[in-house]
Amino acid sequence: MKTLATLLASASLVTAYGFVQNATIGGKEYDPYQDIYMSPRPQRISREIQGNGPVENVTLIDLECGGYTAGGYIGSKPAPLHAPAEAGSTSNLRWTLWPESHQGPVITYMARCPDRGCQDYQPNGTAIWFKIAEDGLHSTDPDWLKNVWADTHLMIYPNGGVNYTIPSCLKPGYYIVRHEIIALHSAYNEGGAQFYPSCHQLKVSGKGATVPREGLVGFPGAYKKDEPGVLYSQYSQLPYTMPGPQLFKC
Repeated sequence: MKTLATLLASASLVTAYGFVQNATIGGKEYDPYQDIYMSPRPQRISREIQGNGPVENVTLIDLECGGYTAGGYIGSKPAPLHAPAEAGSTSNLRWTLWPESHQGPVITYMARCPDRGCQDYQPNGTAIWFKIAEDGLHSTDPDWLKNVWADTHLMIYPNGGVNYTIPSCLKPGYYIVRHEIIALHSAYNEGGAQFYPSCHQLKVSGKGATVPREGLVGFPGAYKKDEPGVLYSQYSQLPYTMPGPQLFKC
């Protein structure tokens, strides 16, 4: 039986980089990438990714939650389950060891699903996503390996992962969380940034009443290949501008 790590290491469609391998949401531990050949297959909250390589084209549906259109794996399938979590609570997502050459920001979005849930819902590029967290360039150094980015601490194993907080004012219901690292090592010399998105599904509880209506974006559509936060080299030592919309705030 192959583990996902074995599968990803041997897959011809990607080169090994990284992915969110487990999480703590609502106080419960989740391990979304157990052996994908287990029978019966484990029920999950995480939408299936097609590998641990990047999305390199901002016009592809793969940018939404993962996928590999060029290899015939278009988009990412919904998951059957939702993780219960309270509005205002903080979740922790733990990545595999991240390569030191892949510096860049970490960004997290949410999108509200229909009242029936996310288990059979595909946004398909609809502008429903609002940004809830972003972290970019902290400091630069003439030696680019000493630059400090949002993903720098993920290059040290073991790491504490990345946290995001569910906005406390959100109306209870079903949501997708889209979490990504943008690697900027190839933005100039290979023609574009590399995106590593992944999505998981929540059932949010609480006393809020807000359904975000402003600043919503779709994937694809949220990013342009030549905007400052995408067409940027990690070697440049220049100030960095976060891509996408403004942060949603209650």
